Amino acid sequence: MKKHPAIKRLLLKISGEVLGGEKCSIDLDRVGGFAAELQIAMELGTEIAVVVGGGNILRGGNFSAKGIERVSADYMGMLGTIINALALKGALELKGVETIVMTSISMEQVAEPYIRDKAIAHLDKGKLLILAGGTGNPYFTTDTAAALRAAEIKADVLVKGTKVDGVFCSDPVENPDAQLIESLSFTEMLRDDLRIMDATAVALCRENGIPIIVFNLFEKGNLCRVLKGEKLGTIIQ
Repeated sequence: MKKHPAIKRLLLKISGEVLGGEKCSIDLDRVGGFAAELQIAMELGTEIAVVVGGGNILRGGNFSAKGIERVSADYMGMLGTIINALALKGALELKGVETIVMTSISMEQVAEPYIRDKAIAHLDKGKLLILAGGTGNPYFTTDTAAALRAAEIKADVLVKGTKVDGVFCSDPVENPDAQLIESLSFTEMLRDDLRIMDATAVALCRENGIPIIVFNLFEKGNLCRVLKGEKLGTIIQ
């Protein structure tokens, strides 16, 4: 079986829907299930930093579209990512995984401020790192935050967990015959406007030589399969 290169340090980007259920913003069963996947992944020896989205709680773009001032709406979304991070931290600590939450917005009562050198030190000590608050600036997505943090902590790869198996030639929800694309270049991703990640995030990864792997995180065991080097989903490099 073909394999991707071994991963020593991983930046994992997850959306809020990984933690949120259909009837509630945060589904504790889902959070616990994802924490269990991370616990097993940590046992493989990979250094893991997770960037969390907040769409299960609030999407700044949606609020902005309804008249809330864009900057305020985006900050509301950033706060949603911090709520998710704290929920995930709690679930991980119940499983004995030493976890640090760092935020790009100063909130020292509940989390450490994001400082690059401290983040790397935590990873070097084998702690799982959750990075919340996006970039700390409005107008930027959590995808862009993930790409930025991946570059800063010198991650080997940025892995985006989604609810589909990777990047397809068309929307697999609308077109059941859509074909999975196993490999793409950054240029092809941007040229064809394949919006699995925003263009700013893709450009940042291209500039810093960080491959992106897009895979189905909702399939149990897939995260560990990626970490073991199994070829899964779509790789962009």
